[in-house]
Amino acid sequence: MQRHMSEASTIYAAYAIIVCCFITTVLLPKASCCPLPVDCQDIMMAVSPTSGVYTIYPPGTGGFNVYCDMTTAGGGWTVFQRRKIGNVGFNRFWREYQYGFGDTKGDYWIGNQRIHQLTSQGWYEMRVDMSDFDNESRFAYYRIFSVGNKKSGYKLTIGEYEGNAGDSMEFHNGQSFYARDKDNNECSKKFKGGWWYNKCHKANLNGLYLNGSHSSFADGVNWFDWHGYHYSLKTTEMKIRRQ
Repeated sequence: MQRHMSEASTIYAAYAIIVCCFITTVLLPKASCCPLPVDCQDIMMAVSPTSGVYTIYPPGTGGFNVYCDMTTAGGGWTVFQRRKIGNVGFNRFWREYQYGFGDTKGDYWIGNQRIHQLTSQGWYEMRVDMSDFDNESRFAYYRIFSVGNKKSGYKLTIGEYEGNAGDSMEFHNGQSFYARDKDNNECSKKFKGGWWYNKCHKANLNGLYLNGSHSSFADGVNWFDWHGYHYSLKTTEMKIRRQ
């Protein structure tokens, strides 16, 4: 049922945009076409308040699919990372992280270039929602979030923290992004993921999906300030919204 609702939401979104542009360009030719949605906040306000997969059109792109969270903390969140099934490997090359991989209905990374294009449009905030295998949940919220361009190595900038998960991201503030073939201090190779490593990490949400407690050191889906370096989380979602 949920899958059909998501597909219906996507179809509705596309239909609404087509109808809007038909009215403004054909029936009202002197008016400009309605703007295409830049992110999930636009989707929520103009198209649909239902969570699901939609197509957004940040400037400089031809459009791409994302999952929109329309329920958490007021909704309108564009999800750029999700771990919930463990069927997508995240120990990948830098170029794969640049352009994205996975399934927007499941586990995926939207792509560093797309995150940069989104966060270049204004001030964005970021929220990380996570849960463990005892079905406990935590969140971390950052008032500012942006990712620089390719030349910067997709440098991370985050602002003030709020939440109940502990601040495991501040350690990574100001760092460039690294992956298995573009590494710093062997961090990506050691900890099996792509991330803004800083000799090396306190958060490793793109690490191996290790189903809870693990004996290996810090190579799981780890959030140090909640479960330390020997526990791999069940679910994570990293999501952004315009302020």
